[in-house]
Amino acid sequence: MEDIVEKYRKEIVPQMMREMNVANVLMVPKLLKIVIHCSMGEALADKKVLEKMQDQLAVIAGQRPAITRAKRAISTFKLRAGDAIGLKATLRGRRMFDFLTKLVTIALPRVRDFRGVSDKSFDGKGNYTLGITEQTIFPELEYRLIDKLRGFEVTFVTSAHTDSQAKTLLQMLGIPFEKGQPAGAKK
Repeated sequence: MEDIVEKYRKEIVPQMMREMNVANVLMVPKLLKIVIHCSMGEALADKKVLEKMQDQLAVIAGQRPAITRAKRAISTFKLRAGDAIGLKATLRGRRMFDFLTKLVTIALPRVRDFRGVSDKSFDGKGNYTLGITEQTIFPELEYRLIDKLRGFEVTFVTSAHTDSQAKTLLQMLGIPFEKGQPAGAKK
């Protein structure tokens, strides 16, 4: 299988330069980082839940995620400032492309009745967030580590200025979008 970085340099950049009608290679959008985020309200009651999910995300991402803490207290949720409420791993470079390859070739095809990811999760600035409902789609995760099905978000941060450029880049990198309207179009 051809390396995704080489594919980006040899195929995707020249094709996007033609489509965008630019002469400079540096103007072509690129994938800057992938952020994997999981927030867990149940961690307030049981701190071991956070440790279990941290081990699972470490296997999935290839690096140990950092614990995120509450910025302010919210009495309705019995939340104090500084309480551990989530996990976050930021992938760059080689780990980012390894995770992208694993997500596209192994994990997403394992989703039941998969027809592609939605194109409605762009933020208007060229970034895309994909919600994954259960961590069991990653085969390297051992079932003895899983105590409960939990979901998490994967955010693809790009240097694209528009959603359509970001969608084109992500499609060329292998992310299968649903057949339908272009990015940013509303039904």
